[in-house]
Amino acid sequence: MAELIALSPAGAALPKRIGAVTLTEAPFAPMTGISPHAGEVAQVSAALEAAHGLALPGPGRMLSGAGIEVLWFGRNRWLLIGAAPGDGLAAHAALTDQSDAWVSVIVQGAAGVDVLARLVPVDLRPRAFAEGSVIRTELFHMPAAIARTGAEELRVMCFRSMAGTLVHDLVTAAEAVAARG
Repeated sequence: MAELIALSPAGAALPKRIGAVTLTEAPFAPMTGISPHAGEVAQVSAALEAAHGLALPGPGRMLSGAGIEVLWFGRNRWLLIGAAPGDGLAAHAALTDQSDAWVSVIVQGAAGVDVLARLVPVDLRPRAFAEGSVIRTELFHMPAAIARTGAEELRVMCFRSMAGTLVHDLVTAAEAVAARG
């Protein structure tokens, strides 16, 4: 019988330090998609807060605490990262395990915004995209979600099947930015 080996989406391609930017793969964490049933957003938010201490954030926002994050992920959709969904959520929402569906790369450093400016049609500078902001956008040619998790830190998420392309595009853009510096 074949023996299966668990691999991270980015594999050995990360971490990388290029110029003033560090690219690292976020550690594996449970991820659950939350889609409230019609008219039950308030109930889902209350159940989430009771179980995890975080309510559903508004559009374009994320909340975090105690190793858990809740990201707005589109109209009436959120993503819980870092914990299994608490009791009470399933009564008011469709819950889907997304743990193996995404690659999540942390872009750190002063030039991180410059790197992503080459790949996304969105202004990610702190004055336009403050800490706790989330956006669903296109990254070069892939659908992506980007969250500002710190003053010089952004989380970039793409579908796991596109992990190699994401890392390639980020590295290429980081090398171009570093060459200009």
